[in-house]
Amino acid sequence: MKLKKLGLIINPWAGIGGPAGLKGSDGVETVERALQAGIQPQSHKRAAIALQALTPFASELEIVTFAGDMGETLARELGFTVNVVGAAAAGRSTPADTEAAARSIRAAGADLIVFAGGDGTARNMVNALGDTFPVLGIPAGVKMHSACFAISPKAGGEVLRRLMSGELVDLHQREVRDIDEKSFREGRVSTRYYGELLVPEEGHFLQAVKNAGREVEELAVADIAAQIVEDIEELDPKTLYIVGPGSTTLAVLSELGAEGTLLGVDLWQDGALLATDVNAVQIAEAIQQHRSEAQDAPVKILLTAIGGQGHLIGRGNQQLTPEVLRAVGRAHLMVVATKTKVTELGGRPLLVDSSDPSLDEAWSGFIPVVTGYRDEILYPLSGDGSGESPVVDP
Repeated sequence: MKLKKLGLIINPWAGIGGPAGLKGSDGVETVERALQAGIQPQSHKRAAIALQALTPFASELEIVTFAGDMGETLARELGFTVNVVGAAAAGRSTPADTEAAARSIRAAGADLIVFAGGDGTARNMVNALGDTFPVLGIPAGVKMHSACFAISPKAGGEVLRRLMSGELVDLHQREVRDIDEKSFREGRVSTRYYGELLVPEEGHFLQAVKNAGREVEELAVADIAAQIVEDIEELDPKTLYIVGPGSTTLAVLSELGAEGTLLGVDLWQDGALLATDVNAVQIAEAIQQHRSEAQDAPVKILLTAIGGQGHLIGRGNQQLTPEVLRAVGRAHLMVVATKTKVTELGGRPLLVDSSDPSLDEAWSGFIPVVTGYRDEILYPLSGDGSGESPVVDP
């Protein structure tokens, strides 16, 4: 298929709870808390990264969308011909507005709908469209367990470019899954199947469904924790550690005698847990304070990848903003993962999707991954999922 009319739906509030450390963005109260914490919406920016791949075709393509920040504003900013077929019922768009937009855009003759949001937005697509109309998700949420999303906005743009160029792109039905955010905030992860969407798929540009509920490899994780603790003990005790979410990183904190959070970002230094479940603003402030008090001691980030998908940055840890990542530096990134988790990737690279394509590209390359006690491998880290990971200087 070659695109002539592209539907565009942006969930303006998708992902805003991530940098705020709120584990999701569902609900008016969550959005308000994130805004009060100084967090700015990112879905417009992430949609822009994807749609920039289509700007060379602007004279050939019509964008069908809803008014304002649900799509019209961005489409006009990028110079596309725009057909506005509706608007949100009130000031701030709701899931009902998203579903209304999907139905109206389909009725207006769009060839495909691209939507920027998270798993909740994908559920809206299922409710409005079923599994027979093609859609493509641009990842802009916090969790994104579903398989209807491109692995990054840039990868989504490449799929759209190929469609616009008339290249052959397969269509497959892919699962939509979501979790209960209330349970997630309490440390319990349980995904539910909500249906399927028809999604264009090409190469490694589409993400897999996140693995969940698999038994933790306790011995392997314990070995990894022992190695990281040994490494920490050999470094300057004033080093500040930003510890990302996950059972493996939580095991490291446990080995250090600290009670961290499974699904949040914690701060650890000199034998003590400084803060738990911090947001992006708090992390930035902690780095600034650390450097004013201990100028020679580094800041390090400890992360593990999401099983099945391989995302290292940009899924469930949006508290690590591009500004935070640049402040710490790639050389101070510590990565841990069991060999089973790495093997399940089937040779696909680990992924970085920070909302900043230039940072994603700069951080691509081979990176050490601690897989056990005195056991380390070099593994590719990619900003576009192509698997082509140039070696970079640390």
